[in-house]
Amino acid sequence: MTPSDSNKPAKEFYLDYQVIGISSALLIIGYIMVSSASFHLGEKMQSSNWHYPMMQMIHIALGLVFAVAMYCVPLSFWERYGQWLFLGGLALLLLVFVPGLGVKVNGSTRWISLGGFRIQVSEVVKLISVIYMASYVTRYQDTLRNSTFGAFKPLALFVVASVLLLLEPDFGSAVVIVSMAMVIMYLSGARLGQFAALLLIFGSAAAALVIISPYRWKRIVSYLDPWADPENTGFQLVQALISFGRGEWLGVGLGNSLQKLFYLPEAHTDFLFSVLAEELGLLGITLVILLFALLVWRAFKIGVTAENAGLAFHAYVAYGIGFWFGFQAFINMGVNMGILPTKGITLPLMSYGGGSMIVMCSAIALLLRVSSDAHVLKAALPKGNPLWASA
Repeated sequence: MTPSDSNKPAKEFYLDYQVIGISSALLIIGYIMVSSASFHLGEKMQSSNWHYPMMQMIHIALGLVFAVAMYCVPLSFWERYGQWLFLGGLALLLLVFVPGLGVKVNGSTRWISLGGFRIQVSEVVKLISVIYMASYVTRYQDTLRNSTFGAFKPLALFVVASVLLLLEPDFGSAVVIVSMAMVIMYLSGARLGQFAALLLIFGSAAAALVIISPYRWKRIVSYLDPWADPENTGFQLVQALISFGRGEWLGVGLGNSLQKLFYLPEAHTDFLFSVLAEELGLLGITLVILLFALLVWRAFKIGVTAENAGLAFHAYVAYGIGFWFGFQAFINMGVNMGILPTKGITLPLMSYGGGSMIVMCSAIALLLRVSSDAHVLKAALPKGNPLWASA
């Protein structure tokens, strides 16, 4: 470090423009597609073409407000209170079943209504799960690595959360939350044998839940052959596949989708990716997939930088958020393309929804704070420090 360098004031914060740019691109594309997919729906349901675009704009604005607030909170706060946050998340999952608070939509009670604003509790619990698991593995890393049963202890609360989610029912969110916990645990150094045993246990449990549940089994059957009953059990997947077929290379043009006109269910939420495929074609879906891949790559790169700096909690938060966004986007896209059975999972930063948008923006803010802390620490070190090579 030169004398001139030593006289420079230390950086107080750092903005990761790569994360901001990728997230902004997804938000913009998502807003355009939500608008395109919901004009007709707004006219029918609310007597205004602009109802859903305006509501989504409000959702994004609220998401950015929460993101700024989240960014301003030191990560030491989340690390200290991670377990209490998770208990709070379990309480929220219980509130879903309270009459007057819980809201039932399409046969599932996944939302709570507060002041006229609906919040999908599972989305909040996903963010809390990342924080709690990162906090746990940071505090008990030696136990996870050396104890035979060390990897099983932290999953007790996740089993409780999964049971509550299955009662809603919300099988997809339960899979995402447990998968996030296991990935963070594995990256923290849990034994491979323990990880394989956990994977076998939860995989077997998931398969059993599918087999014993008539409506879940029906989804598997319709997924394997949607054309056997295209007007009933296979309706969603058939309409989604038609969207992809019509889109071809460059799409039919923005706003020109036919499938969104009451053929494709939940076109502005769970099946937004199908509308995008129809209107923007292979070029459009490739761009979105590339953006999500870049976001996941950047999140893991931030995690490596934080880990090399000795910021273990920061690193596991970054890994968890990266996996969460990538895995949830994969599930949503896979469902839309017929690769996976139909599940009600939103496309991060893109699908319509207030609670989901607020939580996703908050998660991005948390990732930005991890990046900032790691880079501020890096800037305070001599140029020859190994940390410089990991940024």
